[in-house]
Amino acid sequence: MRRVPSRRFAETLRTETAGGVLLLAAAVVAFGWANSPWAGGYARLGDLRVGPAAWHLDLTLAAWAADGLLAVFFFVAGLELKRELVAGDLRDPRRAVLPVAAAVGGMAVPALIYAAVNATAGDLRGWAVPTATDIAFALAVLALGGSRVPPALRTFLLTLAVVDDLLAIGIIAVAYTAALAVLPLLAAAVALVVFGWLARRGGLGRWLLGPLAAVVWLFVHASGVHATVAGVLLAFVVPVRPSGDDVAARLEHRWRPVSAGFAVPVFAFFAAGVPLTGATSFGAAMRDPVALGVLAGLVLGKPAGVLAATWLARRATGAAGRGGLGWPELAVAGLLSGIGFTVSLLIAELAFGAGTPAGEHARLAILLASCASAAAATLLLRSRRRRPASPPPARHEAVTARGA
Repeated sequence: MRRVPSRRFAETLRTETAGGVLLLAAAVVAFGWANSPWAGGYARLGDLRVGPAAWHLDLTLAAWAADGLLAVFFFVAGLELKRELVAGDLRDPRRAVLPVAAAVGGMAVPALIYAAVNATAGDLRGWAVPTATDIAFALAVLALGGSRVPPALRTFLLTLAVVDDLLAIGIIAVAYTAALAVLPLLAAAVALVVFGWLARRGGLGRWLLGPLAAVVWLFVHASGVHATVAGVLLAFVVPVRPSGDDVAARLEHRWRPVSAGFAVPVFAFFAAGVPLTGATSFGAAMRDPVALGVLAGLVLGKPAGVLAATWLARRATGAAGRGGLGWPELAVAGLLSGIGFTVSLLIAELAFGAGTPAGEHARLAILLASCASAAAATLLLRSRRRRPASPPPARHEAVTARGA
């Protein structure tokens, strides 16, 4: 009987709305604290170092949140993406072509807009900042639409977001890796192979998955590649079955509450505390091409890229949206993809460094753009007619339609 409340709490954290609310609450608390008379305490907390120096792991709490906790987030997102590839929409090229094209367009156009704004006097290092989509936040906003949301729109947005995450982690691995240490990378590959073998073997070997995952993360971190990449690599070697009864399903079920209820909110808490004073004031940010490029890329570039790429894919392949997905619904998906938040904040830190004026301006622009995109999508959803209740989805759709 004592376990019932904890189980109910874990199930609550598996819903999109709860994860999104916690994410938003953490960001609001951080932003308020960073702009309060006690802002020094917030800065000291983020700079507090924890971990063994001998292993080069004496990281600040903010760094642990970005390098360690976000690896959990990418692990869960990677499991969801692999399930989409094996048993979901990405398994069928005819059903995958539109959301995949939308994801690519929704990343390319914002990057081009940012580059155009920063071509002369700006900083091109942040070109990837407006390319990301926050799965948890976007699905939480979509869930607020209730019966106005056709099931096909949620599936489309989920597929778009997981493809976006895969491409974003590729960008992080390639564009934001300054130096590469080969031996730790090889060691990570060996540990990853053993992890995948044990995940397939089952039995008592599964007790070693946790320690092995930590070893993979440790070697990836030591290699110079951003440690969050380890989360996706680990997810991709976990076996997935179309039936949904497999190691991947159990791991996703176990770790989703940790990701939504702890990892992502803690990262948001340390990343969203932008002080609006001095060089990082609102006025200074709005005069910085970095902030303007991020704002324009997320608020305008994301929906424009999603709609344009979807239109081109339809023209080129003849593919059609399912379940009543018209242009208004696709516009909602485009606006929601402009909620960069978690991954955008991470890329901004990698591109500009923590505490720099450009980095602070980019962070403020991400917060503003995410709020603006969420508000615009909500208004568009509210303007849609309430739809009648839909029949429950088929089993494979129910499995793949879990929120991030």
